[in-house]
Amino acid sequence: MAAQAAPVLLTVAETASIMRVSKQSVYRLVHSGHLAAVRTASGRSFRIPEAAVREFLGTSFTQASANPPQRS
Repeated sequence: MAAQAAPVLLTVAETASIMRVSKQSVYRLVHSGHLAAVRTASGRSFRIPEAAVREFLGTSFTQASANPPQRS
């Protein structure tokens, strides 16, 4: 049986950098349940699975229309 690789866990700062938002925005997303996270053993810090960040970014953005509506 093949061993599965451990998921890559990111710090709040790393997540904020990838998402190009502030650390506070990441904390808001975690606390609201929009972004999955786990607490460290100390219970003071969060770690965010890289896969959760990719999923959030993939589902949170919509593609801009090629023909935006014209303003009058």
